[in-house]
Amino acid sequence: MMFTVRSFRARLSLIPFMSTHYHEWEKAPSKDAVRQLCADSFPSGAPESWRLAESTAGTLSVSAIEAKELIAALHTLSHHILFHNLTAPEQILVLFPKSFHPSLKILITKIMLEHSPTWRNEALSNQISLPHLVEMDWRVDMKTASDSVSRMAVPTCLVHMKVEDSSCLRGSGALSSVTVELSKETLDTMLDGLGRIRDQLSVVAGK
Repeated sequence: MMFTVRSFRARLSLIPFMSTHYHEWEKAPSKDAVRQLCADSFPSGAPESWRLAESTAGTLSVSAIEAKELIAALHTLSHHILFHNLTAPEQILVLFPKSFHPSLKILITKIMLEHSPTWRNEALSNQISLPHLVEMDWRVDMKTASDSVSRMAVPTCLVHMKVEDSSCLRGSGALSSVTVELSKETLDTMLDGLGRIRDQLSVVAGK
């Protein structure tokens, strides 16, 4: 099995604690406690949370330092699984040291796979992204223009767009509306530019 630099480092970070202290897991009162710990260790701030470490220490009857190391190992494992899109048990089982408790290794792998879809969606929803177009409408109006010589009706296009900015509110996007007035010349320029963008996207998609 080939590893990238990142995956190799992730594997190294798992081995020291898990291979030496896997017996701490056996102190967990139930499978649900292990499942909860796996879930609690996923968020970005989990490895630095002393509150979580102290709670875990109480659950497993270990020191807060040991609990903190365990949380960090689980955090690394879960993010490693998502980063490399590991979806099969055998892909995860090989990350554990040979000395790791067999039944516990299978349990943790099962829990990780159960949570992966939720974690993946959460990670995607929390990404910083640019606003995107949700809805667009348009109409053509006749705008009255005047100069010192005469008055005339000039056609103009009003484009109404609804835009969602998903970076404003975590978990839900903020909708905003904007209306743009375009003359025929401006609209021709914009359509020409959009046509070039479409052609470039078609070329990239075809590769």
